[in-house]
Amino acid sequence: MGKNQKKIFHLQVDITNEEDVKTAIEKGIEVFGRIDVVLNNAGYYLVGSIEEISDAEFRKTVDVNVFGMANLIRNVAPHLRSQQSGHIINISSSMGYIGYANTGSYNASKFAVIGLSEALAQELKPFGVNVTVIAPGMFRTNFMSDKTLKVASKLVKEYHVNEHVKMLRSFSGNQPGDPKKLANVLYAISRLPDPPVHLPLGTDSYQSIIEQRKKEAVELEQWKDLSFSTDF
Repeated sequence: MGKNQKKIFHLQVDITNEEDVKTAIEKGIEVFGRIDVVLNNAGYYLVGSIEEISDAEFRKTVDVNVFGMANLIRNVAPHLRSQQSGHIINISSSMGYIGYANTGSYNASKFAVIGLSEALAQELKPFGVNVTVIAPGMFRTNFMSDKTLKVASKLVKEYHVNEHVKMLRSFSGNQPGDPKKLANVLYAISRLPDPPVHLPLGTDSYQSIIEQRKKEAVELEQWKDLSFSTDF
């Protein structure tokens, strides 16, 4: 990159607006000539039981966490495919592998990110484009602060969501993960010729996913006869 070229180019983008996303991608290519790495990191976390979350609130969660990401992928994929290289990194969560009470809309959206990423990895591999889905645990950011943690507007007292919110807010500033180290890992995998498709980050994420898989394996084996009983 020449010394007169820009190294940072800021754009404000509404990722839920496809035209806005398309314009931003085109401007980025105009400035830098190409795109090598795409990081989908936008996230929206809503607390509330499935009964409590309104249709509009649920849709907002999915609009940001899934459809916004899909908008970016849909419009950047032709450029990566034509240059026969690139890396798309999608941020899911350990909660994209494990469902928890009172966070169902977030779980649903982050499970979707993993499924989408697995399909996308297979679709783009023939064109030399890599895909990785990251599942972070708790990292020390402001994601669970009073300003960013959203709660369903109409709560049902029987679900005790306020107690759940209090617990989540107590994590703010005490999360075990170092965001600088996470950023270093993202940079490192972007330079690998054959990066992983799935990558949990943080001891808490890795251990919780492993334990969940063990429980699932036991349950599947327990009910195997019933599973097999439906074949002709």
